Amino acid sequence: MAYWRDGGLLLENYARSEKTDAAPLVLEVLDSLTVWRSKADLQAALPRIPAPLLDQLLDALLAHGLVVTSTSTDTSNGDGHDARARALEQWSAWTPVASYFHLATKDVPFTPRDETIRRLRKKAIAAAPPPTLKTSNASERVTLPAAKRTGALPSVLVERRTWRRFGTTPLTLAELSTLLGLTWAVQDWVDVEAWGRMALKTAPSGGARHSVEAYVLARRVRGLRPGLYHYQPAAHELHLVRGKATSADIQAYLPEQRWYGAASALVLMTAVFPRVQWRYPFARAYRTVLAEVGHHCQNFCLVATWLGLAPFCTMALADSRIERDLGIDGVTESVLYAAGVGTRPRGVAWAPWPDTARTPRRVRNNPRDERRRR
Repeated sequence: MAYWRDGGLLLENYARSEKTDAAPLVLEVLDSLTVWRSKADLQAALPRIPAPLLDQLLDALLAHGLVVTSTSTDTSNGDGHDARARALEQWSAWTPVASYFHLATKDVPFTPRDETIRRLRKKAIAAAPPPTLKTSNASERVTLPAAKRTGALPSVLVERRTWRRFGTTPLTLAELSTLLGLTWAVQDWVDVEAWGRMALKTAPSGGARHSVEAYVLARRVRGLRPGLYHYQPAAHELHLVRGKATSADIQAYLPEQRWYGAASALVLMTAVFPRVQWRYPFARAYRTVLAEVGHHCQNFCLVATWLGLAPFCTMALADSRIERDLGIDGVTESVLYAAGVGTRPRGVAWAPWPDTARTPRRVRNNPRDERRRR
């Protein structure tokens, strides 16, 4: 990927997560290497570039992984970057739009919470954030009847909150089973003509491809050995990946979010992209994968709320570390989202902050009053 930033040209090999400052002349060299050429053939194609300079350019391009030699394409040495490049071949119909976004947004640095708060406060002083709600100047308005709020579902929906403090009581195996079973399990199978057998789950999936997999880091679950497990949605089983799960593991997976280390379990959601790429050979389908993990995550948080537990979710992930522990390559299968859960601290209705029992002050505005003020 080539683009200009701060007055200079940047070349980004996103398969290798490397950015290189370059002169526009480099683009001419790269343009001549869309087919295999010997150095002599390349020199003949680019007569205006002196041979010593071309040698220097080729050495630099090789060092930064922007060109390869015919011999270096043998990737049997197990180089991780080359393996990622091979896996990206399956993304051909999604490249460069979706593949660039997918890899360029992995393993980003995260800012400590206190620093983030200071930065946002300073930013808010300089310029107020955009309004939370979109206003309207429509001359015709329809006042709707009050939404129904009685019953179990409305109660769970309005009670769902993100928790950052947890109780000392472990999660039970029955609670974890319910969370997994109502969020990721196959509920039924249907036979669709010309498509074959398709799974039905509690969350929608583009083309019923069901790209999402769930891995459970079980830290404190009564009746379950601590470890990292892969959830099998058809058999409703946990298969051990690694026999270790600590508070430090959770904090390592979720950078700069130390408060989640006290959670009982963390669920890491991955996507298996070939399932979707087989059905949809165009980059827009990447959106369906992101929407799908969102559906699963919300179901998880609602089920946890219904069970009286303390759920949370985050996309602040140590991508490569997680994927290394899961044994996946980050391209064919990649982690996208995490949701966790613990028990609620005793006597606390909601704990949105890690170090205090205080909650935000509730402000109830009447929308009609808001219109009159405008």
